[in-house]
Amino acid sequence: MQKADNKIYLFEQSPIPKAVATLAVPTVLSQLVMVLYNLADTFWVGMLNNAVQNAAVTLAAPVLLAFNAINNLFGVGSSSMMSRALGRKDYETVSRSSAFGFYCSIICGIIFSLLCTVFQNPLLVLLGADETTMQATREYMFWTVNCGAVPAILNVVMAYLVRSEGSAMHASIGTMSGCLLNIVLDPVFILLWGFDMGAGGAGLATFLSNCVACLYFFVLLFIKRGNTFVCIDPKKLSFQKDIVSGVCAVGIPASIQNLLNVTGMTILNNFSSSYGASAVAAIGICQKIYMVPMYISQGISQGVMPLISYTFSSNNIPRMKHAVSFARKAALTIIISVALLFFLFPGFWVELFMKDATIVEYGSHLLRRFCMGLPFLSIDFLAVGVFAALLLLSYTQYAVLTDQVVTLRSELTTLQTENATLSAEYEKVFDMERIQAAVGDTMIRPTGDQVEYIDLSEPDSVVVYGQEDAKTGIPGLLAGLEEIISSLIEYFR
Repeated sequence: MQKADNKIYLFEQSPIPKAVATLAVPTVLSQLVMVLYNLADTFWVGMLNNAVQNAAVTLAAPVLLAFNAINNLFGVGSSSMMSRALGRKDYETVSRSSAFGFYCSIICGIIFSLLCTVFQNPLLVLLGADETTMQATREYMFWTVNCGAVPAILNVVMAYLVRSEGSAMHASIGTMSGCLLNIVLDPVFILLWGFDMGAGGAGLATFLSNCVACLYFFVLLFIKRGNTFVCIDPKKLSFQKDIVSGVCAVGIPASIQNLLNVTGMTILNNFSSSYGASAVAAIGICQKIYMVPMYISQGISQGVMPLISYTFSSNNIPRMKHAVSFARKAALTIIISVALLFFLFPGFWVELFMKDATIVEYGSHLLRRFCMGLPFLSIDFLAVGVFAALLLLSYTQYAVLTDQVVTLRSELTTLQTENATLSAEYEKVFDMERIQAAVGDTMIRPTGDQVEYIDLSEPDSVVVYGQEDAKTGIPGLLAGLEEIISSLIEYFR
């Protein structure tokens, strides 16, 4: 009860800056953790000061980004389905939705891995790899894609499923454990004093870290068995129409956005590959740096969505507008500040990853141009978050109304059946021919003096038999006084 009261206070009464910060800061931090996965590989590979090795990480980035399409399809879709079912206390649907998301993500990860293995050479050419970068890219993708597709996808999907039942802390711990392990293992496998595997070592570190994160979630579900709504029992796997449509209705739009990003990144890498490995490496570094403010904007957008949904559903439009306005100002202030730092000192940020003069020069020009679009990107993410909140709310309301319509139709059918049954029984009871046949000659018609006629044409002609006589004595006196007082009150009214 205390927790529910705190949430109501946060949504309805808490100052808008505090409410937005409470909701957005944890989301921003979780988004930045995901950035560290990408930054870690780029940073440690950059320590080799080898453009080819760094280019390999950049060229493989679209394939890794494609994982997010599957993550959003089954992670976002299943968690949304679970949340709605939990609200209805439909625990069977919760179990089936989580099992559907879990096993479908595994199946899609296996298919993804097999396709990338079978069509590896055409895929590398499509990504923009040439004779110089082909081998390094293949080594990096062997661990991250061929071997690592399933754990990479499952890690994120299970975090979504665990978070949907309110275990945000465990979801963050699982994700952060994998990220921190990746940061620790990267130098061990990449650098000369370690295994000296280059880009392949970065892929191996990423693969092992994702496996450890998945292991954390499996152990968590085992310990919490019986006390968790997340179900990975294969018996609960269901392809019922309502489960599939419910997951896909939310997951597919989110996946399409990621696929568009993959397409854009692939085209950009192909254009840059014609300028050599240094240009590809520079673009990759700038993209990773660019992710920091981009994910901050996305975190603010996702964090403010619950507040927007709640205030809109409660018809508190002024508070909703205030929340959107504050989130816009906060996002723009942060993003413009970061953009100015990147714009004024681009070489400093690029040199954090590589010391090569050519790459630093390319990266400085690219980073300055990337910064010019950051304010617009921030507004774009916020607008998408606002409309997504309202769209999801409308979808939820539509689903509730649909359930109510189905229930009412079922009740109407039941009432119609009962009415037909009662009508048939009534006709049987009051069927005069049946009654006469049953009584035969024993039925005697009443004589004329036994029939009484009541005239109901006048409004006051109905006689109520058995009515008590008019009150007398003190009760009668009190009743008369009461009537007089009522008449006076009515008169002066």
